[in-house]
Formats: sequence, structure tokens, C-alpha cells
Amino acid sequence: MKTDNESHLRMTQRRREGHEKKQAAATTEKGLLIVHTGNGKGKSTAAFGMAVRMLGHDQRIGVVQFIKGALHTSERDFLGSHPQCDFITMGDGYTWNTQNRDADIATARKGWQAAVDMIGSGDYRMVILDELNTVLKYEYLPLDEVLGVLTARGEMQHVVVTGRHAPDELIEAADLVTEMRLVKHPYREQGVKAQQGVEF
Repeated sequence: MKTDNESHLRMTQRRREGHEKKQAAATTEKGLLIVHTGNGKGKSTAAFGMAVRMLGHDQRIGVVQFIKGALHTSERDFLGSHPQCDFITMGDGYTWNTQNRDADIATARKGWQAAVDMIGSGDYRMVILDELNTVLKYEYLPLDEVLGVLTARGEMQHVVVTGRHAPDELIEAADLVTEMRLVKHPYREQGVKAQQGVEF
């Protein structure tokens, strides 16, 4: 459908006016509880994009990476080398690698304690809890305890939680929830192995 210049101008003016009204009405400033979930790629990637933005504003961030501790990731190398980022990795790989529930619970508990310390310190503008949803799905940590800490965070502190299968209670408590939906993936459809810089 073609749009002439005059109708295009009217359309963009209406959009701008609507956007300006929303901006004028949005006067609240607060820390957000953010959840990235779903079966599609990009949950952690989006969180680390936020981390880069925060560092660009010279704000301190903390990252606790659950599950992926045994994996070498470029985000850990890059962000962990930044003076304004404290990056902690926990775990010995995915659950199908460890096959030891007691060990996984103990490791999750250590990671959670690091997260609690970061959130409670008040030193971090943003805390990213990568793959915490996976930990909650397998019931390695009590959901009520986790929600209690996340909802009691500092007034201006952002917390980002990633991973598939976010529990309904966490979604309800969150301010911003994004569900990544898998449409196509080269590993599944083409047998293409994980690509450097794309997957890790």
C-alpha cells in the first residue's frame, strides 16, 4: 500500500503527539525488576546489552551467572575486565552435565548468596542474575525466598533475571517481562554448531 507525503506526515505527527503525551505522563522513576524468558535465543544477550548501557553511564553493575560456570564465555571475559563490573560465575555446566542434584543445589545456594550480597549492598545500579529461572525451575532455591529478596531491593536498583520457564509468580512481580520466541535456529534446523560471538 502506497502512502503519499501528506498522509505520511499526518501519520507521523499523530505518532509523535501520542509519544509526547506518554512521555509527559511518565513521571515515575524507579528501579525495575526485569525478566527475560521464553524458548528463543537472546535472553542473556539482551541482559548483557543492558549491562553495556549501564557501564556507558558509568554505573556499577553486578552479574551472577548460574549454571554456566564451566563454560568459557566472552561476556565474562569482556564485562569481568571492566572496573565497574563484578562478574561471578557459578555451576559446573548444565544439569544434564552434572547429573548431581545435591551438588547443583549447593552451587546454586552459593551463587544466590553472592546475589543477595550484591543486591543488599546498595553498591550496584543493576544486578543481572543470568539463568536464575533455570535454577528456580529445578527447585534448587525456594521461590518465596528469591521473590522476597528481589522485591525488597533498593528503590533505584534494577535487577534482571534470565532463563527459560520463568515462574508465574516472578512474572507477576516483575515490572518488565520479555518472552523470546523461537522461530528458527541453525542448530535445530541445520545442525550448525554454536557460533563464536553469536552463542558464546
